[in-house]
Amino acid sequence: MAYHHLSVLVHRQAEKYGDKIALKYRDYETSQWIPITWNAFSRTVRQTANAMVALGVEEQENIGVFSQNKPECLYTDFAAFANRVVSIPLYATSSSAQAQYIIEDAKIRFLFVGEQYQYDAAFSIFGLCQSLQQLIIFDRAVVKDSRDMTSVYFDEFLESAKDLQYNEVVNERMARASDDDLANILYTSGTTGEPKGVMLHHFNYREALHIHDVRLPFMTDQDVSMNFLPLTHVFEKAWTYLCIHRGVQICINLRPADIQTTIKEIRPTLMCSVPRFWEKVYAGVQEKIAQETGLRKAMMLDAIKVGKMHNIDYLRVGKTPPLMLHLKYKFYEKTIYALLKKTIGIENGNFFPTAGAAVPDEICEFVHSVGINMVVGYGLTESTATVSCFLNTGYEIGSVGVPMPDVEIKIGESNEILLRGKTITTGYYKKPMATAAAIDEEGWFHTGDAGYLKDGQLFLTERIKDLLKTSNGKYISPQALETKLAIDRYIDQITVIADQRKFVSALIVPVYDFVKDYAKEKGIEYESMEELLQQPKVQALFRARIDTLQQQFAHYEQVKRFTLLPEPFSMERGELTNTLKLKRSVVVKNYKEIIDKMYEE
Repeated sequence: MAYHHLSVLVHRQAEKYGDKIALKYRDYETSQWIPITWNAFSRTVRQTANAMVALGVEEQENIGVFSQNKPECLYTDFAAFANRVVSIPLYATSSSAQAQYIIEDAKIRFLFVGEQYQYDAAFSIFGLCQSLQQLIIFDRAVVKDSRDMTSVYFDEFLESAKDLQYNEVVNERMARASDDDLANILYTSGTTGEPKGVMLHHFNYREALHIHDVRLPFMTDQDVSMNFLPLTHVFEKAWTYLCIHRGVQICINLRPADIQTTIKEIRPTLMCSVPRFWEKVYAGVQEKIAQETGLRKAMMLDAIKVGKMHNIDYLRVGKTPPLMLHLKYKFYEKTIYALLKKTIGIENGNFFPTAGAAVPDEICEFVHSVGINMVVGYGLTESTATVSCFLNTGYEIGSVGVPMPDVEIKIGESNEILLRGKTITTGYYKKPMATAAAIDEEGWFHTGDAGYLKDGQLFLTERIKDLLKTSNGKYISPQALETKLAIDRYIDQITVIADQRKFVSALIVPVYDFVKDYAKEKGIEYESMEELLQQPKVQALFRARIDTLQQQFAHYEQVKRFTLLPEPFSMERGELTNTLKLKRSVVVKNYKEIIDKMYEE
C-alpha cells in the first residue's frame, strides 16, 4: 500500500480515482445527499490552500477549525497540511470560554467556524483574544453581528484564489513538507484540570495508517463509512484520514442527533461509534422482546441463543459449528438478524470500530451473536487513536483486543498501562511539566489507565486517577459500576459517588419516556417529572433493577442509595466534557445538597 504524506494525499487519490465519489453530505433543505468526487475534493483542497496563502497564513502557523462535521473541515485540514500549517480542531459544542483558552494558548490568528452557534461563540470573544484576526464562516446561512467588519464566508474566502494564483507557493510548501512537521494539536477536554494540547506529527499519522493497513486488510475502496463522531475527536479524525488513504467513501453526518435517520439513508459498511450507540440498539431489542408473546418471542430469544453458540462458542475460537447449529444460524441470518440490521440501517455492514468507553460484556456478546462485526478497541489522543483492537477470531469478550503491530505495551506500577512506539505523541503543546510527568526517561507514555495483558489480549480495569476511596478505606472503581448499570434500559446517565463517604451512592438520570410508560401501565398519577420520580413504585422499580445488575460486586462496592434526577447532566453547567464524559468533581459540587441528603442518617 503506497503511503502519501497528508499534504498530497487527496491529490494522489484523485489521480487514482478521478470521478469516483469521495465524500457525501446531506443537504437539509432538500433531504438529499450531495456527492463530491475525488477530482472535486482535490480541486477544492487546492483552492483552499491557495486562499490560505492569499490570507497570509505562514508555514508552521496554527489555524483553528470550530465546526461540526462538514466537508469544509476536511478541505481546511488538507489545505493546511499542503501549506505545512498546523490544524487545531475545537469541539462544535465548546463554550466561548473553552474556545478562548485554545485560541490564546495556540495563538490562533485565523479561525474557521461552522454554523451560527460557533460563529456567535467565537465573535463574543473576538476582542478578548489578542492573536485572533479573522473568522472564516463555513455556513452561508450564518447571520453576522452588525459590529462585525472582518469575518468572511468560506465561498468569499475561496473566491480570493479562484485562479489558483498562489499555486507556486503552495507547491513549494508541499515539496518542503516532511514527516517531522506538526500536523494537529488536539486539545483533550480533560475530566480534570485545564485542557492539554496533544501534539500529533505527520510521522504519527503515517505510522497509524501503516499499522491499520496491517490489522484491517478487509477494509477496501468499495466500503462506505458513516462519519458520525466529531472530527475533533482523534478516533474519528484518524479514522477519516485512514478512509481517505484507503479510498473509502465518507458520508458526513452533520448533526449527531440525526444518526438514526442518516444511517438508514446511507446504510454504510463502516462506522466508528461509542458503546452508547450499541447500548441503545441492545435496549431497543430487549424492549421489543419484552413486548412480544408466544412463538415470536420464543423465536427471538432462540435466535440470540443460537447466534451466541455459533459465533461466540464456535467461530470466535476458530472451531467449526455443528451442521444443525449452522443451518439454524443461516435461517435466523436471513430472517431475524437481517430484520434487526435493516431496522438499524447496517445490513451492508463490514465492521464497526467501537471505543471511547468500556463496552459492557452483555452488549459485546449480543452484537456479535447477531452477526454484527463490532471491532472493540482502546486508544488515546496521545497514541493517535488505536492502541489495541479485536481480531476477527480469538477476541476475548471483556478485553480491548490485541495490541496493534509495533505498539509496545508494558504494565507499570499500580498496573498502569505504559505505551511506546511511533504513534505516541512527543508531548503536550507548551507544557513541558505535563509532558515530563506523562513520558518517562525511557520514552514510556503513562496512560493513567490500569489494566493487564493475558494471552496476548489487553484488559482495562479502571482509570487510576478515578479510583474513589470510601471513608472506610475501601477502593471503588466507579467506571466498572457505571458501565454495568448503564446498560439498563431505564438508565440514561449515571454517576457513582463514594469518595470519602461511608458507602456508595448514585445520581441517576432515567430514560424519562420509559418511566412515563411505566407510570401509565401502573396507573400512577403525577403532576411533574420530579413528583413521578419520587413515587414509591418508581423507586422500587429502580431499586430492583440496580440490585439485579450489581450482584457480582462486593458488598461495599454496591450502590446503597440513589437519587433519580428530573433533568439530565449538561454541558452548559460544566457537568459533561465535549465528548460527553462526566466531570465527577463538577457533578459532586453542583449536586452537593442532594448528595449530602443521601448520607443523612
